[in-house]
Amino acid sequence: MAIREIIRMGHPMLRQVAEEVPTAWLAGALLHGLISDMVDTLHDAGGIGLAAPQIGKSLRVAIVEIGESAASGLQPVPLTVFVNPTVEVRDRATAGNWEGCLSVPGLRGYVERPQHVRVGFFDLHGQRQSMDAKGFLATVLQHEFDHLDGTLYIDRISDSRKLAFEEEFVRHVLPQQG
Repeated sequence: MAIREIIRMGHPMLRQVAEEVPTAWLAGALLHGLISDMVDTLHDAGGIGLAAPQIGKSLRVAIVEIGESAASGLQPVPLTVFVNPTVEVRDRATAGNWEGCLSVPGLRGYVERPQHVRVGFFDLHGQRQSMDAKGFLATVLQHEFDHLDGTLYIDRISDSRKLAFEEEFVRHVLPQQG
């Protein structure tokens, strides 16, 4: 439908707790229009996840889509819509990843998160769903759902020395990890 502007760190909406999507909106045209715009925006930006507050809509909606990428070795995840998601940590063991964000362009930060979560949510058709997520997908979901609570990944960085501009990350950090 439309590519929306992605708001950036400093915009007050990114620090607000998003509103629950009313039950009457589930599977309705307004919600479908928003999700369509989110998908267009995500694809245009080249990201793997987007939350409604990132396009200026204070609603508890997020989408995730991880395409096949042989270079990254990531497991693909088809486009999935999460309305009013909840997260339950299934295992407190954490792992760290260098996260980036469409609302915090040009930076990467090392964040440790639980690596096994169960997510409850409504899907695009208003049906209650749940899924277990492990590893990188668990990280991605927690990152996107943080947006719904007014939290950015930079808030979760425990060591400020592990925050870098993307160019420096590629030049100095990635070679050390390979």
